Amino acid sequence: MDLDVLFAGTAGSAPTVRRGLPATLVRRGGERLLFDCGEGTQRQLIRSVGLVEIDEVFITHFHADHVLGLPGMLKTYGLQGRQRPLSVHGPPGLTRLFEVLQPLIGRTSYEVVVQEVQAGEELPREGYVLAAFAVEHGVPALGWALVEDERPGVFDPARAVALGVPSGPDFGRLQRGETVEGAQGEVRPDQVMGESRRGRKVVLTGDTAACEMTAAVAHEADLLVHEATFLEEEAERARITCHSTAGDAARLAAKAAVRMLALTHLSSRHPAGAIRDEARATFEETIVPRDFDRVLVPFAERGSPEHLFGDGS
Repeated sequence: MDLDVLFAGTAGSAPTVRRGLPATLVRRGGERLLFDCGEGTQRQLIRSVGLVEIDEVFITHFHADHVLGLPGMLKTYGLQGRQRPLSVHGPPGLTRLFEVLQPLIGRTSYEVVVQEVQAGEELPREGYVLAAFAVEHGVPALGWALVEDERPGVFDPARAVALGVPSGPDFGRLQRGETVEGAQGEVRPDQVMGESRRGRKVVLTGDTAACEMTAAVAHEADLLVHEATFLEEEAERARITCHSTAGDAARLAAKAAVRMLALTHLSSRHPAGAIRDEARATFEETIVPRDFDRVLVPFAERGSPEHLFGDGS
């Protein structure tokens, strides 16, 4: 099953000519999950993948640059005649936010389901969970981790034949976890299946200082999307505002042994190259995606995450 991450908005606090406000689209198979929805998100989606019907929205916190795109996008879905319910998840206070936004959104042709989520809560889905975890931003704020279920090990057909299982439907039953009859008695799946293989993990922090909780949740993640609002020369300001430097994020990525680090929430004060260079001095597998770039996240046995450049025009 394909899994990729589209960076629809990579600026921090204020948009620039080339960077929109925070929004990240995770696509897993046919599912479309949007993390944060800064002002202009619907236009960013139109410019990249089209204004597809998002399945669920996940908000990290309620600062304006992360939520002001919601009213317009929800209104547009209504104008398009959407019928499927849309779930929006976020920290405590989300219900109050929607009460404030209601005059802007108005009536919709579909149900908007608002769900407040506590840090440590897991939302089970088909084949994966979405785990909310606490980050450090000075206000109620969540990071989100998409963690896939373990997958069965690799089936060994030669071993099955050696145990007297004929090639055919019984091979499929063994791979589904069923016991079958062989020439010399019962054959169990654990006799012909390799060790279970881990699923993929994508972690998105939203705005935060580098913290131990993120390092724990992101342990061996395939992709960590972490903010990098400042450079090391502004470390004190980063600490005071509960943001991170590029170096902070890189040290955390190295500690967590992630496969790839993507830095977002960039300030217009710092060139992307400076952010990248500071991080790569500590953690080489760092990228600084532009708007509309993607990262393909394959299963570990099929290769490393791949950074694909979008059309930045």
